[in-house]
Amino acid sequence: MSVYVVMEPGDLAPDLAQEKALLVRDGFSFGAFLFPPLWLLTRRLWLEAAAAVLFLLAAGVLAAWLSGHEGLAPVLSILIGLYFGLEGSALQLAALRRRGFRDWGVVEARDRRDAELRYAAEADDYDIRIAHPQPVVTSSPSHTRQTSADVGLVSYPWAP
Repeated sequence: MSVYVVMEPGDLAPDLAQEKALLVRDGFSFGAFLFPPLWLLTRRLWLEAAAAVLFLLAAGVLAAWLSGHEGLAPVLSILIGLYFGLEGSALQLAALRRRGFRDWGVVEARDRRDAELRYAAEADDYDIRIAHPQPVVTSSPSHTRQTSADVGLVSYPWAP
């Protein structure tokens, strides 16, 4: 199961924001690990792609400057790729926040299609709860009957 972070546009009404929501898979990205600048460019992360190119060029220059350390360039390239592979989704989320998107929440799903379905169902359920809140019923302590037993963090139904 994968975890998807749901980002909604902050300047739209809730109905329209749900249609324009973006899902970003949280986790390691092999594409960002293998080809950091290309992966970042396909996600329209221009500044991050420029930084990746600069880091890779600096790693090459450093390896060439330190003669006698032929294995340094591949190691630095792998470390840079590892960073972007691990932090790629965080960079993508930060860019969306800069563009005015807001966090809706997290959805756990098998794939992107399943995540979209779960998000739509949960967002509709959330909208219904906001539009039709449950009334709060209060009663006097003398007429209170215990209907559940609290065991740890879980409540179990209980009938005497």
